[in-house]
Amino acid sequence: MSSDPWGRVDETGTVYVRTADGEKEVGSWQAGSPEEALAYFERKYEGLVVEIGLLERRVRTTDLAPKDALTAIEHLRTSVTEAHAVGDLSALAERLDALTALVDSRREERKAAKVKQNEEARTSKEQLVAEAEQLAESEQWRTAGERLRALVDTWKGLPRLDRKTDDELWHRFSHARSVFSKRRKAHFASLDAQREDARRTKEKLVAEAQSLSDSTDWGPTAARYRELMADWKAAGRAQREAEEDLWNRFRGAQDVFFAARSDVFAERDGEQRDNLAAKEELVAEAEKLLPVTDLKSARAAFRSINERWEAIGHVPRDARPRIEGRMHTVERALQESEETEWRRTNPEVRARAEGLTGQLQAAVDKLRGQIETARAAGNTAKADKLQSELDGRQALLDAALKGMGEFR
Repeated sequence: MSSDPWGRVDETGTVYVRTADGEKEVGSWQAGSPEEALAYFERKYEGLVVEIGLLERRVRTTDLAPKDALTAIEHLRTSVTEAHAVGDLSALAERLDALTALVDSRREERKAAKVKQNEEARTSKEQLVAEAEQLAESEQWRTAGERLRALVDTWKGLPRLDRKTDDELWHRFSHARSVFSKRRKAHFASLDAQREDARRTKEKLVAEAQSLSDSTDWGPTAARYRELMADWKAAGRAQREAEEDLWNRFRGAQDVFFAARSDVFAERDGEQRDNLAAKEELVAEAEKLLPVTDLKSARAAFRSINERWEAIGHVPRDARPRIEGRMHTVERALQESEETEWRRTNPEVRARAEGLTGQLQAAVDKLRGQIETARAAGNTAKADKLQSELDGRQALLDAALKGMGEFR
């Protein structure tokens, strides 16, 4: 007969394991010595040790679901209870008990985290509703409309609450958006009516301007054209598609009259040539502002140049498109610089960019942690899959960080 601290083999070859409840028969051995018999059944015990160790590592280092973990524990508990092995089976049962307690603790933590997440989601949605209801009364149609669309995207990214609460908050949120949309629609309908009134007014101004275009009563007619121009500006803008055509007809009628007057007063050609020379100097001065490096200084300098430009008066008709075109080029460059500066300093655009960058950074950090966990667990396939996802997220993050550089 042979024995060790956890088992023995009797003279008939029967193998026993010692437990807290006494000896338990685990098998028989007829093929060799008692020492070989014990070694065989001890190897079976070591197999159980390895399985439990692997499960402990999975529970501690991965996000294994509590339900799946408890199922695996119970499977191993049955294997230990029914084991045909020699070793400290009580110690294995204790390890499984400790692992069960850990899983139960993790489950409670998850429940608490879920409750916290729901509370945070409810607070966030209530804040979104409050902001939407405030925006519903705004008259900043473009800014408020863009912000409401951003709020919808934020809402979609939040977890759902219980059905009753979520439906109530969504109803308020949707109602606020509907109120804003109706007010904006009414505003632009009113604006369309105003533009139609402006179109009819300008049609009358065009008709009068054309009726005066062949007048030779130079002084009074020129004065009347100035009055018509004031009326034109006071009328407001017509619809975009009509405005340019109306202006071309209105300005064309004036051009006919003033061209005829210029022909009659040929002696004024010298004055207009002097005007052209003066405007040539001014436009050259304006062109030196490009490219714009100091927007504030350039804007002030252009304002001064433009005031002097307006004070000079008419230039020869054939030179007007060229000289005015050069001046308009400078003006457009300044406007583009102003728009670029506005976009760069816009706090809402910056906040959205920072929020996106933060979300991408968090996703990248999380994926890196999951990859390390998978590799530590020997799960190469999962690690490779996560690495592919990480590469995509990292590319998005790099692009977002590059975009953030435009705000510095």
